[in-house]
Amino acid sequence: MLIAFRKYSMILWLALLVSDCKKPYDPPAIVGPNNYLVVDGVINTGPNSVTIINLNRTRNLNDTIVTGIPELGAQISIVDRNGATYSLIDSAGKGLYSSSPLTLDPAGQYKIEITTSDSRQYRSDFVTPNATPPIDSVFYEQPRDFTLYLTTHDPANSTHYYRWDYLQTWEHDSRYQSPWELRRGQVWAKDPDSGSQQTDRCWTTTMSNTILLGNTTALSRDLVDKMPIITMINNDLRLDIAYYILVRQYALTKDAYNYWQLIQKTSQQVGTLFDLQPTQLTGNIYCTTNPNEPVIGYMSASSIQQAHFYIENYQLKAWPHYIYMEGCPTHEARRLSPDDFHSWLYPDTAYGPYYFVSNGPLIVAPKRCLDCRSQGGTNVKPSFMP
Repeated sequence: MLIAFRKYSMILWLALLVSDCKKPYDPPAIVGPNNYLVVDGVINTGPNSVTIINLNRTRNLNDTIVTGIPELGAQISIVDRNGATYSLIDSAGKGLYSSSPLTLDPAGQYKIEITTSDSRQYRSDFVTPNATPPIDSVFYEQPRDFTLYLTTHDPANSTHYYRWDYLQTWEHDSRYQSPWELRRGQVWAKDPDSGSQQTDRCWTTTMSNTILLGNTTALSRDLVDKMPIITMINNDLRLDIAYYILVRQYALTKDAYNYWQLIQKTSQQVGTLFDLQPTQLTGNIYCTTNPNEPVIGYMSASSIQQAHFYIENYQLKAWPHYIYMEGCPTHEARRLSPDDFHSWLYPDTAYGPYYFVSNGPLIVAPKRCLDCRSQGGTNVKPSFMP
């Protein structure tokens, strides 16, 4: 079950906030126009594999928005030592550039070249691919909370440095299930055969936002045993009905590991995206147009191993189902007559139709309690969900 998963930005930064006891001080690096390029991705050297590179621009530290600004209209190529080039395209216009399926020589060396829409040029160092060993197992334990673990090893004792990320999807319901909906200012019955009209059940998909690293250099065997990937406290909505996770594993060089470890340590202190002063994150990507311009990111090349895990609520111990959603009051809305099912006379546009009382009023509820999409996600079931 191989599908194309969209990469998200894993670059996390630190800010050093300096203040005195009387007056806050904002350094120029915090309030200035920090607009540095963030390059995130791995050159995928697995057979018939797609390479995905995410380009963003940093925001100022004091910005309340914690996502980067997508870098659109760039030209990105993978280049090998012989000069062969492989283009990446941002087909969705979101700063997410992907190649066609490639089979790159795992014994070769590769770099990334980038030209942005304003003609600035960037390149990485040439990197030698690493062969990533397979994931041995993915399993969970649940004394009360839920923790997913991973085990892997390299029989050749040559990997030593690992990184993981994951894509997770969970199934969830709306607080109330209603057969009615508003269309053009009137109340209509939903078509039970139309999936697009059903808002009772949704699926939300997100990428991991933590940096997961492993290092076996101190061990006699290249073995990662029981690496915790994700923990969910009892009551977490993600395990309300069904949960799916795809874990991806990358082999790193020592330099790449040190770089990710720096980001991991600093992100534990701040934990937000696009906040670090870039001079603290010297990677292997450079601006050739302006050598003094910081560039955030470290380019690696490796095959990528993955494993998936699926579980349903009934398989867990004492995990509540239909987790209560706060703030879902119901109210009565009058009808012109007992046979009037279409008129919408309730003045609050934040509410929608819930159900009709026989020979009585229409009961309404907040739309966010009637439409599971208000919690995120889509009402279209992903093809990889059982």
